[in-house]
Amino acid sequence: MGSKNKLKRFKENETFQNVFQPTREEVVANSFKWKGKWNSDFFQNNNPLIIELGCGKGEYTVGLAERYSDKNFVGIDIKGARFWRGAKTASETGLKNVAFVRTQIELINFIFAENEVDEIWITFPDPQIKYKRTKHRMTNSEFFKTL
Repeated sequence: MGSKNKLKRFKENETFQNVFQPTREEVVANSFKWKGKWNSDFFQNNNPLIIELGCGKGEYTVGLAERYSDKNFVGIDIKGARFWRGAKTASETGLKNVAFVRTQIELINFIFAENEVDEIWITFPDPQIKYKRTKHRMTNSEFFKTL
């Protein structure tokens, strides 16, 4: 994928109703629009909220949303050009129970309120193979303590 496609996908993400790309400043300032309001305001139901960390292209997020219409799904990834595929598919097929947020995973406490999320999925965690990178693994126990 060339940089032209990447920029095109970033621009198209801005047109999707199911994609949110807050700045780091917005997130850290606790001014993210949907925090604590995902079910009541965005999804407009009381279904369980499930998030997928590191959702990549969003295949699992979209696949789960198609299979379980009685649950709400939010895919989280820092790579907007990557989850563009899932966001586009969800938009084209009219899925109303799926959304995507472009942010760093370690900021999810600023994206979701306490007790707002029912399940967290990590389908393909970044292995961070080198020992000195252990603290950066999504499966690091210190990361889970913050959730």
